[in-house]
Parts: sequence; C-alpha cells; structure tokens
Amino acid sequence: MPNWLLTPVAGAAGGYLASLIGWPLPWMVGSLLAVILLRCLAGLDLREVPGARKTGQWLVGTGIGLHFSPAVLEQVLQHGGLLVAGALLTSLTCLIGIALLRSAGVERATAFFASMPGGASEMVNLGLRNGANAGQVAAAQSLRLLLVVLCVPALFQWWLGVPPALEQQLVNSDPLALAVLLAGGVLFALFWQRLCQPNPWLLGPILFSAAGTMLLDRPLSLLPGTSELGQWLIGSALGCHFSREFFRGAPRFVGLVVLATGLAMLASALAAKGLSWLGELDPRSLMLGMMPGGIAELSLTAEALALSVPLITGLQVLRLMCVLFFAEPLFRLWQRQTR
Repeated sequence: MPNWLLTPVAGAAGGYLASLIGWPLPWMVGSLLAVILLRCLAGLDLREVPGARKTGQWLVGTGIGLHFSPAVLEQVLQHGGLLVAGALLTSLTCLIGIALLRSAGVERATAFFASMPGGASEMVNLGLRNGANAGQVAAAQSLRLLLVVLCVPALFQWWLGVPPALEQQLVNSDPLALAVLLAGGVLFALFWQRLCQPNPWLLGPILFSAAGTMLLDRPLSLLPGTSELGQWLIGSALGCHFSREFFRGAPRFVGLVVLATGLAMLASALAAKGLSWLGELDPRSLMLGMMPGGIAELSLTAEALALSVPLITGLQVLRLMCVLFFAEPLFRLWQRQTR
C-alpha cells in the first residue's frame, strides 16, 4: 500500500479536531500537527500525496487573488514606498540568524542561506551553488515555516486581541468566471514554472486571479470549503517534511533556528509598529505582512482574521523578491570582502 494513502486521512482528522477547539487556520495547522505527530511519535512513514501541495497552493492562490480590486490595488500602490521599506526590513532580520549560527560554528554559506526569509527550495538551490550544507538549509527553512504557521495565527487571534473573522458569505458564485480563473491559474502556473520562477503554483494563480478579478471589476468568491480544502492539502504535505531524525539530528542547530526565528518575528513586529507611524496603514496588517513566513500561510491568516489580504500578500511577495534578487550577490560580496 502506498505510504501516502494515510496522509490525507490523518490530516483531515487533525483539521477537524482543530476546528472543534477553535484553533485559527484549523485545517492547515491541525493537518500539519497530525501528520507530524504520527511521523515523530508513532513512527509511521507517512509521505506526501503526489501533487497535493501544488493543488492546495493553486486553490489558495486563486482565492487570494480574488481579494484584489482596482480600488484596493490603488490603495496598495499609494503606500508602495512603505511596503518596500517593510520588505527590506523583514529581509534584514536574517542578520539575527546569521549571527547566532556563526557564533555556534556553523559554516558561513550554511548560516547565511539558512537564515534568509525566502522559499525553502530557492534557498537550498542558492546554498548549493555557494557551498552550503543543503540538508541544514532545508531543515532551517522548514522549521522557520513550521514555527510561523503554529505561532503567528494564534498570537494574532489571542495575544493581540484580533477577533476571528465573521463567517464569510458567498459574494458571487458566477460559475463560468470562477471556472475560467481556476483553469487560467493552472495554465499560468505551468507557464511560471517553465520560466523557472519561484513558487509557481502559488504566485501564478495569484497573479492570474488578481488580474482577472480587476478586469471583471466585480467581487467574486470561491465556493465555501475551497479554502479549507487548500489548507488541508498544504498542511498535510508540509507535515511530511518532519521526522524524529529531523529533531534529533542536530538539537543545538534546531534550538538556534527556533531562537533566531522568534527574535526575527519580534524584530519584524517592532519594525512594523514603527512604520505604521509613518503612514495610515493598519498596524496589525503591516505587522502580519512583515512576519518571516510563507505567502500562502500569512495570506490565509489575514483572510481568517479579516485583515487586508492584498497588503499582506504584497509585502510577502516583495520580501521574497528582495531575498531572491539580493541574497546571492550579497553573499558573494561578503566572501570577497573577507578574502
């Protein structure tokens, strides 16, 4: 029997239990934790369902794009300078991780690319090109995403006192328009992937759906349950990247990554508070957008907590672009200056 057959079942059970206790993003967090617990405590060799994470990203990305409108985009562009500053400040939180890992004797390239708040696969590829330990880079990036998924939604709902969003109603169920946006999202994801662009199955559908929504200039919403389906697929797939060996292999390295991620989140929150005084943006949305997490996870958190999804998505995309464009040149400049 294939090792991935139990993965969606375990994820669905975890998501349902998390929804019963009112955990934020229950179908992502619950499925993620259920798969991790079965892999780490029960020793089950659960594997990722082929194509599950891509499918989940496609559904979630399409839903994120539906939040864009000409008026919202104009408002986001009016604060373009503030968003770029936020993305740069979030990127600079990598200095915390680099300092901690280097003080523990971690090799320079590994410490650098393990601390970058970018996509895991992109940072592993950049690290390999520059002599980093790919296993440690992948472990640090996965652990950072895990901590953000587990902590940030809960903190924003309980610690910061953000009330849960009211149950969303179906704005417009135009089946033809939604079918076109979903199908176009798949084609654009394949095109984005062929161009070797980062995170094609999330960014591709976001771009196509946002463009289509602004062109139609009318509110649309996916069918109820679509977001939960995407969360379940993504959470179940993410859980398969963790095992007993992952946490036992290098406990000091894992501890330093946890500490660095916590300090980076705190630094991002303080920077967002400072930037909110310079503009009229909601400080909670700005703070969430500057968290060093993933685009899908933080955009879903914004949707669940009734915060500005386009603003947070824009901040996350800008931060990803900053890291992808500047990480490798800065590392090579650091190398040359040391020599």
